[in-house]
Parts: sequence; C-alpha cells; structure tokens
Amino acid sequence: MAAPQAVGGQAVIEGVMMRAKDHLAIAIRKADGQIVTDVRPWFTLVKHPLLKKPFLRGFPVLMETMVNGIKALNYSAVQAADDTDEEGGELTTWHLVLTMVLALGAALGLFVVLPHFLSVGMEMLGLGGDVDSLSFHAWDGLIKMIVFVGYILAISYIPDIRRVFQYHGAEHKVIWTWEEGRELSPASSRFFSRLHPRCGTAFLLFVLAVSIMLYAVLVPWLLTFYSPENFIVKHLYIVGMKLFLMIPVSCVAYEMIKFAGKYSKNGLCKLMCWPGLMMQMLTTKEPDDSQLEVAIAALRCAVNAEECR
Repeated sequence: MAAPQAVGGQAVIEGVMMRAKDHLAIAIRKADGQIVTDVRPWFTLVKHPLLKKPFLRGFPVLMETMVNGIKALNYSAVQAADDTDEEGGELTTWHLVLTMVLALGAALGLFVVLPHFLSVGMEMLGLGGDVDSLSFHAWDGLIKMIVFVGYILAISYIPDIRRVFQYHGAEHKVIWTWEEGRELSPASSRFFSRLHPRCGTAFLLFVLAVSIMLYAVLVPWLLTFYSPENFIVKHLYIVGMKLFLMIPVSCVAYEMIKFAGKYSKNGLCKLMCWPGLMMQMLTTKEPDDSQLEVAIAALRCAVNAEECR
C-alpha cells in the first residue's frame, strides 16, 4: 500500500523532526528514556500562488525549511538543557532572525566567498586563469566540493554529531517504511536503507553542482556588461553577484531534486541521485531500535497532528 501523504524530516539533538502537509512534529528521547513530542504548524513563505510555481518556489522553500529546522533544533536543545538542569528557553523572533542570518552568512562565506578567493590565489600562483576563464571556475567548483566534503568529514568525528547522524539514518529508514506502506515499527524499519534521494544533503549537492555550472556561464557574461578595473572592486562585485545568483541556483536545484525524488526508479534519476546518496554515507549512521522508535513517534504525530496535540 502506498503512503497516503508525502513526509519529510530532519534529525535534531536526540530526536527527529517530521513534516506532513501543514504540520511538523518533533520527537525527543529524554535522558530518562521517555519520548516527548511537540506538534506545531509548519511556518510557510509560499502562501501566494505565484510562489508555488516551479522555478520560483525553491528559494522561499529553502528559507522556510531553515526557519522550521532552526526552531526544531532549538526545541531539542531546550529539552536537552532540561535534562542537565541548565537554564534556557526557545528562541525569540529576533534571536531566530539573528541565528538565521548568521547561519546563512556562514554557509555563503564557506561555500561561495572562500572558494572564490582561493581560486583567485590559484590564479596568482599561475595555476589558473582570470575570472572569465573556465579554469577559474573549475578551481572554484573543485574547492567548493573539497570544502563541503571536508566539513562533513570533520564534524562526523564529534560524538554528539555522530548521534545526530544516527537519528538522520533513523529518519530515512522510517520514511522509507512509510512510503512502502509497511508497518511502522523498529522491526520493519531497520532493514530499509538509511539513504534517501530527497535528503537535504542531496539538495546541497545539487545547489553546489548547479552553482558551478551557472557561475561558469553567467559570470563571464555579466562581466561583458560591467567589469571594474580595480582588482579588489572587481572581485567584490563578482562575489556579490554570486551571492545574488544563489536565489535562482536554489530554485533550479529544488526542481532537480523534486524531479529525481519523484522518478527515483528511472535510470537518469538514479544517476542524478547517486552523488547525494554517496554523501549520505557520511551524514547518516546506522541507528539502533530506540532511535527508530523516536523517528516513528515523530512521523505518527506529523501525520496525525490532531491526535498528538
């Protein structure tokens, strides 16, 4: 039996967040073994019909996913703080905005600004061409991928992050169980794959791949209209344009992952999904049955929101 509705999720601290339709549910395993759940409306930015159109919806969906994800992470952190008798509370609106700005700024700095200026360094060393050459963007793309994989590898050695990666694996296994119409139980879920084509890791890889291709074409084209003579101003201008171009990049990447997820059994889509699935070998770990129970609790509350309130 096919799943009656689509679901998605995210691992949090000692738990899982699941989304179904207009609700999200967060399930957390407390230190005493109890599972606590919280059901909330899904904060959305795509209420206007225009923002639901293909190739327009990607960026607002990315932003709303960040907002809901940060809120879910904050809730899980508060629950963990309760276990350790630490004082804390959920983020206020201003704290949430500041957290989002810092998180987005750090991501853009790490995966857009840093690779660009390292590519400039390659040009200075005589190993690459100017910014309007293909070699510059080849270096830029290669450095982005190295930074991304290196970052994931580095954090995977942190014990707390490894626990989150286990819950990430639990999330995927339970979603597969739901999509295949099987009974929601650890016994049913444990044999499913911890890799899933619609994972956020795959989306990030699509974003990186699309940005490499678009930058290689659009940056030289934009420089034909305006190219500052000053070296520093020129590269600041290009970096600014790259940051702005992340909006269409995320929109294209979103449609790609939607397409690949919808036709995941198609040969071309399997090829498109393969890099993302390989990256999930790093971002997911095999969960135990207690972690599968938490993911199941989150999914059940997400699809039966009224019963869990």
